[in-house]
Amino acid sequence: MAGPIFHNFSTAPTHVAPFSHAVECDGWIQLTGQMPTDPDDDSKPLAEGVEAQTRRVMDNLIIVLEGLGLGLEHVLSARVFITEFERDYDAMNDTYKSYFPADRLPARTCVGVTGLARGALVEIDMIAKRPA
Repeated sequence: MAGPIFHNFSTAPTHVAPFSHAVECDGWIQLTGQMPTDPDDDSKPLAEGVEAQTRRVMDNLIIVLEGLGLGLEHVLSARVFITEFERDYDAMNDTYKSYFPADRLPARTCVGVTGLARGALVEIDMIAKRPA
């Protein structure tokens, strides 16, 4: 078993805490939860609404996957954290599922939380696997 590889990408959003964008071991990759921050200007305000924030989060995850030479087709599992579960669950789901073919949805857990960094409405992390 190879030791872990800690990945950070200059094209990905600025870290909001002490972490790596992704950690890889034996072809398994844990992507850190991404926030709806602008990858080009961390000081920009977050987009309004859960749909726009979910799009930005997914696009940020795609940036990290691309840095790894992967895409959403390599994602096996996702965890979604939302602050306004009852209000935003359906809208977040509609946006989230638009990123995947209907027959290739990753396993997923969705959790309502009391708060997220930067006052975000949504954060998503993922587990991916390199093809053998």
